[in-house]
This record gives sequence, structure tokens and C-alpha cells, in this order.
Amino acid sequence: MNEPPRSLFGNGQEDAANEELTPAMRLMQLMARHRALDEKIAELYEFPYKNQILLQRLKKEKLRLKDCIERLKDELIPDLNA
Repeated sequence: MNEPPRSLFGNGQEDAANEELTPAMRLMQLMARHRALDEKIAELYEFPYKNQILLQRLKKEKLRLKDCIERLKDELIPDLNA
């Protein structure tokens, strides 16, 4: 009767949290989060009384994600000059 909760994404991978992400999968996740933050920031700009502190935090998080994305890309793409 007590079943574990089903995955929110419905993809049938209930134990996906225990699986290790490949660098390519991690890159896709980070890029999706970066896009989501970009959309949220654009939404906040539409309001005349925008929350400046929240906007600043979202922008910092977006920059942090961008740096992580660039590092992962550098790891995935070999340096041709080496």
C-alpha cells in the first residue's frame, strides 16, 4: 500500500537521482536553467515596480550558470592548439 512517490516528470526513471550525469547531460541541464532564469528576468522587467533585490540575485545566478556552462563546454571540446 505504501508506494514510493512517482517521478514528477513521468519518464519512468524513479531512481534517476541515483544515476550519475554525463557532462553533456549536465550541460543541457545548466543551459535549461539559464534559459529559465532569462525568462524570469524578462518577466520581472515588465512590472513597473520590480523587485530590485530579486532581480539582482537572478542576474548573479544567471552569470554563475553561464560560467559553469563555459567551463563544461571547454571540458567537452578539446583544445586544438594542444
